Amino acid sequence: MRGTFCRFISRMASSGAKFCSEGQPFTVFIEGNIGSGKTTFLNHFQKYQDLVCLLTEPVEQWRNCGGVNLLDLMYKEPYRWAMPFQTYVTITMLNMHVQPTTKPVKLMERSMYSARYCFVENMMQSGMLHEGMYNILQEWYASIERMINVQADRIIYLRTDPEVAYERVRARARSEESCVPLEYLRQIHERYENWLIHGQHPCPAPVTVLNANLDLSNIGTEYVRSESSILEPIIQNTVRQPILASPSKQSKEAF
Repeated sequence: MRGTFCRFISRMASSGAKFCSEGQPFTVFIEGNIGSGKTTFLNHFQKYQDLVCLLTEPVEQWRNCGGVNLLDLMYKEPYRWAMPFQTYVTITMLNMHVQPTTKPVKLMERSMYSARYCFVENMMQSGMLHEGMYNILQEWYASIERMINVQADRIIYLRTDPEVAYERVRARARSEESCVPLEYLRQIHERYENWLIHGQHPCPAPVTVLNANLDLSNIGTEYVRSESSILEPIIQNTVRQPILASPSKQSKEAF
C-alpha cells in the first residue's frame, strides 16, 4: 500500500500535478506562540461546527507515538530529540492539511508553515539542530512543495507578548511544558514576528492580526472581528467542493 502511494505521488510530481490540488475547502490557519489562546479561539467557532471543520494541533499523537512521549523528550533533551520530533510533526500536520471534509471551511491550529518558519528555524538558530539535520528537514519541505498542495486561504495571527504567553503556560500546567522558559517563548515570538509581520519568509495567504493579549474571558470581541474573513466562502456563497482523492492538473503556489 505504501509503495503504491509513493509511486502515485511520484507520477503526479513528474507530471507537474499536486496531490490534493483540486477541491480543497477554504482553509484558515490559526497561528501564534505557545499560550497565545489558539484552542480557545477554535472553541469560539464550535457554534459553526456544521459548516466549519475544526482541527486542533495533534498534541496527543506527539505525546503517544507508539507509547513514546516525543513532546516530553523534545523539551527535556532537545539536542537529541528535536530532529525526530519535527519529522513526526511534519507527518501529523500533513495528514491534517490533506484530511478530507465535506464542510466548506477548514480551520486548523497551526500549520506546516509555522513548523518550518518558526519552530525549525528557532531550533537551528538556537543550536538545537545540527546543520545536517536542518538540511534534511528542508528536503522534507521541498519534497512536499513539489508533490502536495497545502491549501492556504487565510492566516489568523494571535499576536501575544511572550510574558503574557508565559503566564498562561504556567497556569495551564501541562507536564511537558513545565521546563519551558520565558526566553524560549521570546524566541518563538520573534520567529512569528519575522514571518507574519516583517515578511522574512514566504507567507501563503493574507494575514489577520488579532490582539491576543486580552484576558481570555474578554477576548471574544477580537474573535468576532475575525469571523467575516474565516467564514468568507459561506458569506459570499462561494462554497468549494470537498477534497477529491484524484489528482488535479492544476498546481498551487509553492509551499
